[in-house]
Amino acid sequence: MLALRLPPDIEKRLDDLARKTGRTKSYYARQAILAHLEDMEDLALAEERLKSDDGVRIALEDVMREIDAREAEDGGKSTAAE
Repeated sequence: MLALRLPPDIEKRLDDLARKTGRTKSYYARQAILAHLEDMEDLALAEERLKSDDGVRIALEDVMREIDAREAEDGGKSTAAE
């Protein structure tokens, strides 16, 4: 359980949105927290990976050539979409 105080202007916006859409304020609060949490988790992962960065870089063109070569080997089927 989480209790949260919001400034009146944000509370009003949330009330208005909930009323217009028929969803609850809790629904929108949960969605906002989940989206932000995912962003923060991605940021933490990126920062952790930067700590172990070996400096090796691969050009986008090389990556695209590799993907094209794999697709050609698979007869045009893309494994990325599966």
